[in-house]
Amino acid sequence: MLAMVNSAALCGIDALRVEVEIDLSSGLPQLATVGLPEGAVKESKDRIRAAIKNCGYTFPTKRITINLAPADIKKEGSAYDLPMAVGILAAEGLIEAKLLNDYLMIGELSLDGTIKPVRGALSIAMAAKKEGVKGLILPEINAPEAAVVNEVEVIGVKTLPQVVEFLNGTGPIERTRVDIEQLFSQNSQYGADFTDVKGQQHVKRALEVAAAGGHNVILVGPPGSGKTMLAKRLPSILPDLTLAEALDTTKIHSVTGLLNGAPMIATRPFRSPHHTISDAGLVGGGTIPKPGEVSLAHNGVLFLDELPEFKRNVLEVLRQPLEDGSITVSRAQGSIKFPAGFMLVAAMNPCQCGFLTDPQKECTCTPIQIQRYRSRVSGPLLDRIDIQIEVPALRYQELASKDAGESSDVIRKRVNAARAIQLQRFQKTKLHANAQMGARDIKRNCAVNAEGERLLETAINKLGLSARAYSRVLKVGRTIADLAGAENIEASHIAEAIQYRSLDRRT
Repeated sequence: MLAMVNSAALCGIDALRVEVEIDLSSGLPQLATVGLPEGAVKESKDRIRAAIKNCGYTFPTKRITINLAPADIKKEGSAYDLPMAVGILAAEGLIEAKLLNDYLMIGELSLDGTIKPVRGALSIAMAAKKEGVKGLILPEINAPEAAVVNEVEVIGVKTLPQVVEFLNGTGPIERTRVDIEQLFSQNSQYGADFTDVKGQQHVKRALEVAAAGGHNVILVGPPGSGKTMLAKRLPSILPDLTLAEALDTTKIHSVTGLLNGAPMIATRPFRSPHHTISDAGLVGGGTIPKPGEVSLAHNGVLFLDELPEFKRNVLEVLRQPLEDGSITVSRAQGSIKFPAGFMLVAAMNPCQCGFLTDPQKECTCTPIQIQRYRSRVSGPLLDRIDIQIEVPALRYQELASKDAGESSDVIRKRVNAARAIQLQRFQKTKLHANAQMGARDIKRNCAVNAEGERLLETAINKLGLSARAYSRVLKVGRTIADLAGAENIEASHIAEAIQYRSLDRRT
């Protein structure tokens, strides 16, 4: 007997349809799996045998051959347990085959026939929609996540007998439905707010400018000045996440198993990897490539605390995703492109001991040690950071102040208004924020009045700003003008933008 069940394989953050073919033939009892199965797939035969027996069905004493097609794509994970078991029962005549072609199945089996959750349910639901499959049968825990794709009938199941009864028409299961707008609204609240931060008004302003224009930021200040606290609250003032961005973000976290039971991610992600991370951990990799931290931060913030402590080769691999908004991981089997459109926020001490700019504590570093510490961060990486801001140590008056300042919601309204101006400006291009402008775009969109031109000339000649800092000042000035609702960049906008080049002024 021959049976065929539809399933899916994850390839990057997307899914491909896989046909699970089962053949029962006479011969010595044996179960062989072909079609480039990885270790977890090969081990599934023991789980399947135990699950079928413990659910009260008879496991066939025949030669069983399972083919996972297309055979030139590696299959990994335990999501093929359910389609394999269903295929064996269908080939044995215990399941009617007429519904098998209508549904795509995924799920890991326990030895007692319970169906455990799997990764990538949203990607697989999208693949089912693309392939024109009527529905998707998957673990009940994953059903709300997959049900975000309304065009596919999502059937959440708990056990193998429940699947058998559904396919035979003896145990109907209600389709899982979700209200996407309600789901999006319920999960769109941030846990942190800018009212939690005392003082540091000029840093909050710099982060508002960064959020409005999509500019990368580096925070420089002594330990305990609030750099990490400020960075963690940056996502709460970024422009509102759209539904399309939420689905892209959810797909990435789903295939890596980081959804933590939530059906959708409706807030901008914040990723803060430790400085001991490898380059593969940061940008993605592995024998079968998986997304790295830069992809998990897609549509959100990647925070690198203690920037000089990161290995130099790790920091250098950031240059491509910062430039292109994506990362390509190449292996012998092929290349996979992961999205990586994130805002980079870095933090570092002004020197090795950390107290160079602290008025209360004396710095013990020599000039050579300070220079050596700062040189750990390469020029090409700093070249991609538009805003450099000093974060001074807080005074007692600021810590004891009861003035909480503006909330993230108030700041985000201004950021949304500035982004709306930019979307209108770049509607005929692929750009969506000022930080993405190239030389030609800067020339076209960054008109400066005469007073502003004189101020720029003074900054370059007297403060020693470099040529690369010139374009950065113009882009940040354009964002400041957008926040003010001004058509042209004025001298006050240029003056504020120059203040955000603290590291350049020291060189």
